[in-house]
Amino acid sequence: MNTDYILIVLGEPYSVFSEIIGKYFRNKKKFKKKIIIIGNQNLLTKQLKKLNCNFPINSISNYKDAEKKKINLINIEFKHKKIFDKISNKSNLYIRNCFKKSLEIIGNKKDKFVLINGPVSKKTFLKKQYSGITEYLSQKTHSTNEVMLIYNNKFSVSPITTHIPIKKVVRNITKDKIQNKVIRLNNFYKKVFKKKIAIAVLGLNPHCETIDKFSEEEKIIYPAIKYLKNAGIRIFGPFSADTFFIKKNISKYDLVIGMYHDQVLTPMKTIFNFDAINITVGLPFVRISPDHGPNSDMLGKNVSDPSSFIYAMKFAENIR
Repeated sequence: MNTDYILIVLGEPYSVFSEIIGKYFRNKKKFKKKIIIIGNQNLLTKQLKKLNCNFPINSISNYKDAEKKKINLINIEFKHKKIFDKISNKSNLYIRNCFKKSLEIIGNKKDKFVLINGPVSKKTFLKKQYSGITEYLSQKTHSTNEVMLIYNNKFSVSPITTHIPIKKVVRNITKDKIQNKVIRLNNFYKKVFKKKIAIAVLGLNPHCETIDKFSEEEKIIYPAIKYLKNAGIRIFGPFSADTFFIKKNISKYDLVIGMYHDQVLTPMKTIFNFDAINITVGLPFVRISPDHGPNSDMLGKNVSDPSSFIYAMKFAENIR
């Protein structure tokens, strides 16, 4: 892997992302890779000026014209009346065009690009067609078995099921799904970090026990762990989730696999706040997202924390 470019898709135009990237780029002078923002220049410029987060933009039409010492931007058309507005489906075509342009640029040059995307509204943009941007990009790139990785260099987590209702979790946990996702994550760490990691797996039920005849731990989770151990992966569990996230436990492992979204993301965000990023493993390229939503209630108030984007950029710039 030898990436040369970082593509930044602005995402929802009425989110705090413009403020966050403004706070980062206004003080950044040197870059290890060529930076290309994909979004509407007119709106972004107005928002940055209003927030006093201005930075110079080099407008280009072809990614090959990007300059390493400048913050480059490829403009995507978006008609707007207000600098800051409520999130609505009026932004949907613009957001789709931003992602479409980024995927056109990447094309078959997948190792040359890292993609960072700003947040979108699941309610207005994704609606009920996709459960998240992870799944949206997977479909657009014809990928399968995509994996969500919430990453910090000290400790990371990954849920087997992602943005689905709790009532659907049980029927979406299978031995094959656990095995496939763990293998992808293990290979990702080997490829990107050159590291053989220690993985912990959480159970589904409280204390990994149930009074039902069918135990997910006994019938699904433990057999998957056994298979992966036999394949040479350093994997342990299943562990009870209620007591797992204490210091002496998490210091033993690089990655924790949970059975559902909030089982691992809640403790992860409690421990690291915004000092973590969302990586989609299993796409043809590396995709990163800061670990926050549009936060429309904070729009235009200049109070957003850029920590997760800073972490995302640091990670992207150091990928080789």
